[in-house]
Amino acid sequence: MISICIATYNGEKYIKDQLISILHQIRDKDEVIISDDHSTDNTLKVIKSFNDNRIKIFMNTKEKGYTRNFENALEKAHGDIIFLSDQDDIWMSNKVNVCVRGLKNSDLIVHDGHMVNKNLDVFNESIFEFRNVKNGFFQNFVNIKYLGCCMAFNKNILNKSLPFPADQILTTHDSWLTLVAELYFSVTLIHQPLIKYRRHGDNTSLGGAKGNNSLIKKILIRMYSLFHLIKIYFRK
Repeated sequence: MISICIATYNGEKYIKDQLISILHQIRDKDEVIISDDHSTDNTLKVIKSFNDNRIKIFMNTKEKGYTRNFENALEKAHGDIIFLSDQDDIWMSNKVNVCVRGLKNSDLIVHDGHMVNKNLDVFNESIFEFRNVKNGFFQNFVNIKYLGCCMAFNKNILNKSLPFPADQILTTHDSWLTLVAELYFSVTLIHQPLIKYRRHGDNTSLGGAKGNNSLIKKILIRMYSLFHLIKIYFRK
């Protein structure tokens, strides 16, 4: 079973196209878990218009913000394989099949994607090149490179990662999943663009972890993450 977890907030402009790109790739027994952060536009109306039993909508009952919103969705997932999805991207038609194949030999895969504007015009062919993506715990501990929207992973990683650390400013959902996977599991990079990663002025992910990027803050983020990584090692 596959669970696709989407965190939504005021995404009425793009969520329809994203769901169309996802739903034709999954089976009747799979699920799309949507956690909405109390949208004030027509996001939920658009989602409900699909009238698709695979779509399950939950309201975020946690602290407001995309990290807690994703955590709320992940807690509701029943699948053996988990995908993370932003509300405004477009999935390539072969994304699910390629990722599922990749997970036969790895616990988490991270794939490449095209960076596009609001009209889906490509302005950068490769997220991997733009972000200088490399795998390995140390590489990502120093500077997180993976994007959640490019991740798929098995349930073991989810079980190890939940609950997320309490401070979502110091530990975002994708940075936490990255570090847990790199430290305790196997990670594979797929150098194939499988999404159109839309960048525009309304992106909620641009403001998920607010604050400046001072050296002190960077050190604090890494020490906070390391403390919680060690903590889950001793968790029964």
